[in-house]
Amino acid sequence: MTPEQIALVQQSFSKVAPISEAASQLFYDRLFEVAPSVRAMFPEDMTEQRKKLMGMLAAVVSGLSNLETILPAASALAKRHVAYGAKAEHYPVVGATLLWTLEKGLGEAWTPELAAAWTDAYGVLSGYMISEAYGAQPQAAE
Repeated sequence: MTPEQIALVQQSFSKVAPISEAASQLFYDRLFEVAPSVRAMFPEDMTEQRKKLMGMLAAVVSGLSNLETILPAASALAKRHVAYGAKAEHYPVVGATLLWTLEKGLGEAWTPELAAAWTDAYGVLSGYMISEAYGAQPQAAE
């Protein structure tokens, strides 16, 4: 990601943070609409889950300028997701849902440049997480 893209993502997220409760509700409603099979991976009461989503997004967005600071947490999260039943093919659905939510939440502020910046940010992070969760298995000791 370019420094300009990082700035765009960070500036736009500062507009989402104040509406984080509504944004997270919109996100999960949309996710369960487009991928109903994933609903079973989540608790009945989504209050805490929505807070976790926004907290993780905030941490990632603030750490985009220095990815090394967020990669350990992203790796751990990816591995936990495997235990919850997440598969690599869920990541593009989640990404599309995130972009849809941001577009709805930001309205006219959602520009092609901003969409590209968020797409790149999600691509970098999800690619890393997929690699951490489903990448090469350790070799057996000889």
